[in-house]
Amino acid sequence: MQTVSWHDCVKWCNARSEKEGRPVSYRVGGNVYRGVDDNAVTCATNVAGYRLPTDIEFHYAARGGLSGKRFPWGDTIDHTKANYYGYPSSSGGYAYDTGYLGFDTRFSTTGYPYTSPVDTFAANGYGLYDMAGNLWEWCWYWYPGHQGSPHAVRGGSWYNYAGDCRVGYPGGFGRPDLADVCIGFRAVLPPGQ
Repeated sequence: MQTVSWHDCVKWCNARSEKEGRPVSYRVGGNVYRGVDDNAVTCATNVAGYRLPTDIEFHYAARGGLSGKRFPWGDTIDHTKANYYGYPSSSGGYAYDTGYLGFDTRFSTTGYPYTSPVDTFAANGYGLYDMAGNLWEWCWYWYPGHQGSPHAVRGGSWYNYAGDCRVGYPGGFGRPDLADVCIGFRAVLPPGQ
């Protein structure tokens, strides 16, 4: 899903939890979060309800079991591995971008957004798709973990250069009401759920 705000992602997580009879993760003053007052939203990360991953959880999941690599699959990127805007060294860009200059031509034929289906590229070592490129993904808390700072997004998008798609790149958007064509989300459950 893309073009969704942080507010809507949090409300969706609560709604899905309620639909499945799970406890909700997000509250404001003890009440189920259903509004837009995000400065007061709290998250119970230990309940069996759906929620956004924390910035650290996303980072861990994106690595897919690899350590010290730029991307979920290794140290280089090209258009066979992720949906991103290529800017290789041959065009004055990144040495680790071995793709071609520009948007992925398979997805740039119908205009914005140039997103790709989830299973277009191989999954990482944990079986997760699109942990780099395709869409920025909202995370639970504010980056770098403090209220008042930008809300965290991770992963880069079809619109971004390889540098923004690195596992360790700390993206962030300040507006939780922003619903942009290069932002999406994924929901998580606690282990064992």
